[in-house]
Amino acid sequence: MTHTSMASDLQDIHSRFTAKDKLDGSHVLITGAGGFLGYYLVHYLVDYADRLGLRSVIAVDPAAANDTHWLAALARESESLTVVAASVNDLDLGSVVPDGEPLFIVHAASIASPTFYRQFPIETIDANIWGLRRMLDASREMNLKGFLFFSSSEIYGDPVPEAIPTNEEYLGNVSCTGPRACYDESKRFGETIAWVYAQQFGMPITIARPFNNYGPGMSPADKRLPADLASRVLAGDDIEIFSSGAPTRTFCYVSDAVVGYLQCLTYGKYDYFNIGNDTPELSVLEFAEIFRSAAADVLGYTGAVVMASNDDPEYLTHNPQRRCPDLTKAKSLLGYTTTVDVESGVRRYLEYLKETAVFA
Repeated sequence: MTHTSMASDLQDIHSRFTAKDKLDGSHVLITGAGGFLGYYLVHYLVDYADRLGLRSVIAVDPAAANDTHWLAALARESESLTVVAASVNDLDLGSVVPDGEPLFIVHAASIASPTFYRQFPIETIDANIWGLRRMLDASREMNLKGFLFFSSSEIYGDPVPEAIPTNEEYLGNVSCTGPRACYDESKRFGETIAWVYAQQFGMPITIARPFNNYGPGMSPADKRLPADLASRVLAGDDIEIFSSGAPTRTFCYVSDAVVGYLQCLTYGKYDYFNIGNDTPELSVLEFAEIFRSAAADVLGYTGAVVMASNDDPEYLTHNPQRRCPDLTKAKSLLGYTTTVDVESGVRRYLEYLKETAVFA
């Protein structure tokens, strides 16, 4: 079921997705479909399947083996959705995609939260490298119309000041060792694999580099900053800041991001794009204050933003001080724009969490 607070977002995605005719008559397969970004991608494609002319939406995620998972529940309501409860490393692509029919693939399988990829570094590497190669090998001889690899803005590491805003040609300031390296470097190597397959086999691979997306579909247990803030206000606890509050980010609401990802998916050739917002660049403390204010209105929240210490000695190791994309390329080649300001996006996220009570 599409929740009320999501319906207008999905309608907005459909109105701004300019290449939707390219999906007509095709199947769309999404790995890691049960994750944050998969949530809106799957709901949009399923809800608008008839208008898009899709033959099917195929969602791959091991978590869907639980019949209470939202993917399993959605599949019971929609004839257009097929759910495959499998890891990307175990998926037999040929068994779930009809031979010779047009196919788009979104490879979103990855652990993306620093808290969790530090706990599961090998699994993170497996999804971004071996899972990606498995999907590329399996689809190489298929009627592949587009392949979207979710990379990350983390491939840039901690950019030097003159590289902010950061364009796609910045080569990065990244450590190949340390607590974040399993994610940062596997995304970088994943991009290399994508480039090699595009060059060697002419595959229509497009890479998206997300910049701090947030919104419905992000579980409060996710541990990334927006989720952490949501978790605190839902519990009625003070919002704790574990850094100086000075590091800055730009934040992009999920519906704006998904429009960009769909434009990437249907681009039909090799390239790589920053997807996010280029303004405003907010400090962690400023973003937390926006959450506090919105939560007071939406949830009756009465807590405060407080500074705190973290017991994890590596919590801030290699944490970028600034993150802000140059979107010139995406705007020029994809026609990419964003429309949801941060205050409105945070309010929508909290209204969704209030409506659903608990994200499952």
